Amino acid sequence: MAVLNKIRQRSFFLIIIIALALFSFVLADLFKSGGFTGAKNQNTIATINGEDVDRETFARKVENFQRNRRNVTSTQAVNEVWDLTLQESLLEEQIEKTGIKVGDEQFNNMLKQVYAGNPNFTNEAGLFDVAVLEEYVANLKVTSPQAYEQWKLMEKQIELQAKNQIYYNMIRAGVGATLVEGEQAYLMQNESVDLKFVLVPYTSVDNVEVSKEEIKEYVNKHKSRFEQEANTAIKYVYFEEKPSLEDDNAAKEEITEIIAQFNEAENNESFVAQNSDMPYDGTFKFKSALPSTNADQIFNLNEGENFGPYKENDFWKYTKVTGVKQIADSVKLRRILVSYQGSAIDQGNYTKTKEQAKALADSLLIAVNADTAKFDELAPEFSDDVSSKDKGGDLGWNRYTNARLTPEVKDFAYNNEKGDVELIENQIGFHIVMIEEANNFQKAVQLATIAKEIVASETTSSNLYTETTSFEMKSKDADFDAIAKEGNYDVKTVNNIKAMQENINSALGNQRSIVQWTFNEDTKVGATKRFDLNSGYVVVKLVSRKGKGVQSAEDASPVVTPILRAEKQAEIIKKKIAGKSMADVASSENVSIQSASAVSLSNPTLPGATSEPEVVGAAFSLEPGKVTDPIAGKKGVYLVELVKKNEVTPLNSYRTFAERESKSRSANALNRVNEALKSSAEIEDNRADFY
Repeated sequence: MAVLNKIRQRSFFLIIIIALALFSFVLADLFKSGGFTGAKNQNTIATINGEDVDRETFARKVENFQRNRRNVTSTQAVNEVWDLTLQESLLEEQIEKTGIKVGDEQFNNMLKQVYAGNPNFTNEAGLFDVAVLEEYVANLKVTSPQAYEQWKLMEKQIELQAKNQIYYNMIRAGVGATLVEGEQAYLMQNESVDLKFVLVPYTSVDNVEVSKEEIKEYVNKHKSRFEQEANTAIKYVYFEEKPSLEDDNAAKEEITEIIAQFNEAENNESFVAQNSDMPYDGTFKFKSALPSTNADQIFNLNEGENFGPYKENDFWKYTKVTGVKQIADSVKLRRILVSYQGSAIDQGNYTKTKEQAKALADSLLIAVNADTAKFDELAPEFSDDVSSKDKGGDLGWNRYTNARLTPEVKDFAYNNEKGDVELIENQIGFHIVMIEEANNFQKAVQLATIAKEIVASETTSSNLYTETTSFEMKSKDADFDAIAKEGNYDVKTVNNIKAMQENINSALGNQRSIVQWTFNEDTKVGATKRFDLNSGYVVVKLVSRKGKGVQSAEDASPVVTPILRAEKQAEIIKKKIAGKSMADVASSENVSIQSASAVSLSNPTLPGATSEPEVVGAAFSLEPGKVTDPIAGKKGVYLVELVKKNEVTPLNSYRTFAERESKSRSANALNRVNEALKSSAEIEDNRADFY
């Protein structure tokens, strides 16, 4: 009681302490989420040139995209919608600046393009009519205000598309080629030179060092080339869950235990359904359709004989031959199809009931049984198969291995004789089918196979989990590579992972959770974590996290070092060969004088070298017999002598070349404009905070 009295006496101070603790907790959370602007951050996917992209609006677009485009992941949908949103926003800003307006005539033309095939907006002549559309919209406004609002949004979208079209057309017009440029294009493609040259390769100069400071200086001079997105790098060890030798033996033992029962079974299909990990397949097969590993042994068995147990891929199997017969490799068929209301192919255009269709099919069967030539007469009139009715019901040749036939028709076609006619019913209607011809009969076998999949047992899975967890714990506080080496594990590295990336590499595939972990502020560089995969586990170490900006000297080194090294090597070579003739250079540098014929500016490739536009361009400026000064190319330093310039006959008009050049420029212009707008925009991309 004394303790309780003391608590009561000091309750006021306890309340104050608790309140302060709660307040500090709230403040910490507030600052962590971006201070008092956190509410905005939580509702803004991105900011493009000062304009916010609302989270809810963006999320609806992503949902619609996934609904319309199946087989895309959430991240793929987010990235696709982001690209479209960014492009629309940047274009809208440019259109507003240029003051582009859409006239009534152009807007109506856009409406016509969108709704030309819609019967709601066509007149009595079957043509799109703006007046009919306007009447429809006016009626919509009165009868369905919600649908009318959706229509207004659609109109706004169509107007935006029209403005985009005008903007792009202006760009295309601006990049067109003049006749003078057409002439230049003609000369570049057709004018050529014959020349001689010596090439002193850069590899002839050894021990050229490039310092970190030189790389840094080069990067600072070319910052735009070395801009990078925020990125991370990881190391990982993959622990694949796969069956052990014990699991393999267990699957084989399961098969072995039921072989005797299988051999005695009278109903193979039922036995396979109850005891096998693979479904029953009772179709007759040619040898080419059997798995190649055991095809010879199985195909040469007689009916009633068996083979196995044998291992095939991830299964232990046992097979017995239940049938052997000769089957045509291909058959030629005729068919009359009679369908009905409610069949699998009915789209509201069939008028016959199922009973009426059956009665008609029966009468047609009697007619063609009496005279098979009647197919030519009856199919055009009665068949519902639009692809064959006008050909007398001719289905052409169908190979057994890839016949384009329904199962019921195929079963009849390959199990009966030439000239046979039968009425077959299935979900699409009634088929009157005739086997017109059958070719190349050969042996086929029917098999019944029981299979047991070789899978990792609970013991195997548990052992792998223990092994993975042990590696994870050891690597948290020790050298990742050293621990991996002790366990004989293979360490893989993945660099330059972007914030909205999903696919890690070909081995791990889509692992969005790993990417998010590497960018999470709470994940420290050097941290290690285990991730569960469908096929096992992966233990990942975060090696680095780099912010958006210019690359460091270390990161840029693989690109910059060869450039700077080549520049230094070029200067050394130029000094060595300065003032020397081509013959002297060839002799002193142990290289040969080479020749090249008909080299053009449009294809400036020299023998034994890559494309060398600067070298070839210098040759075009020479007079015959003259030699260039040493020129630094891509592979080394060149001396070039012009032997002859091959002039071309002038054309009366260069319009064709100008039009071709305009078309080429136009094709690339839109992409270049979009990239230019993107690179000059101020973009704050927060997608990774939400997805």
